[in-house]
Amino acid sequence: MADKYDQSHTAFDNSPGRFRSVENEGRFSGASGLLFEQAMAQTRMAICLTDPNQEDDPIVFCNRAFRELTGYDEEEILGHNCRFLQGVDTDRQTVNKLRDAVEARAVAVVEILNYKKDGTPFWNALHIGPIYDDKNELKYLFGSQWDVTDVNAARADEQHARMMARELSHRIKNMFSVISAIVNMAGRERQQPAMADWITSRIQALGRAYESTLDEAKSGSTDIGQMTKAVLGPYDGGGKKISYHGDRIRLDTNIVSMLGLTLHELATNAIKYGALGAEHGEVAISWLRDGDDILLDWKETGGPPVDQPPQDQGTGVAIVTRLLAAAEGTIEHSWKPMGLEVRIRVPIDAD
Repeated sequence: MADKYDQSHTAFDNSPGRFRSVENEGRFSGASGLLFEQAMAQTRMAICLTDPNQEDDPIVFCNRAFRELTGYDEEEILGHNCRFLQGVDTDRQTVNKLRDAVEARAVAVVEILNYKKDGTPFWNALHIGPIYDDKNELKYLFGSQWDVTDVNAARADEQHARMMARELSHRIKNMFSVISAIVNMAGRERQQPAMADWITSRIQALGRAYESTLDEAKSGSTDIGQMTKAVLGPYDGGGKKISYHGDRIRLDTNIVSMLGLTLHELATNAIKYGALGAEHGEVAISWLRDGDDILLDWKETGGPPVDQPPQDQGTGVAIVTRLLAAAEGTIEHSWKPMGLEVRIRVPIDAD
């Protein structure tokens, strides 16, 4: 905008920061100068002009938005270099970048920590650039300011959240490792290693369900596809035995453990009795949203033919059924000649 209103056609009168038109010096008439002044006064963007041809490049014009942003009165601004907005925590490298741009008569855009009159710091998205006359002589330096303190705060919060998620991920790994070690030691001391292995495998499944999706879980939800792949990864035979199909759908993190255990039980049973224990066996998993629920289908092919439930489904199936029922979910098994088919319905949001 400043380039459009060439300053060879305007000058300053004796009132600080006020423009008057210079008649017969260019294509802008007095009306043009007035329109320019009114536009600068009414814009919500904080704007100032400095005169690099004067000693120390003082501010010679500032609009109302600039005064409201900084808290200074016009007489406290005009005639001073913009550095009066800097303070103790203003980054010197950013200041040097601005100085180099001024000396090179170049455009620069930076974010710099400035200070208001009352000492309040604010992050300033500052854009500076030169303004030339028709003879290509430098007349002014243009500066626009935008308070982006809230934007920087949000950015810092996001960075902090990522850091906390990484730390929590590390601690969850350690916690599940310690629990698994305790279970193993207790099982062997009581001469019940099979029970210890049974418990440990489910603890590890819970760990995979949570740990691999922790960066997303900070938002209060988890992508079902990512969670499913994390839980079933150890049973996937190098990525060749399990396929995944479905859109990106986010689940309430409260049901991640329940669904993770369910998938773990299906996988361990498929290794014992079904497709994952067969050389050419495969499992296809698909999911879709159905109102407030998610429908997840588990279909096995290429395993041993089955037409009825195995005699020993184990305690895990009973646990999973109870967990799903407690969350108003359901699980349906269909033993078909080509392999087991399971449909799981769970609410996307769960208490």
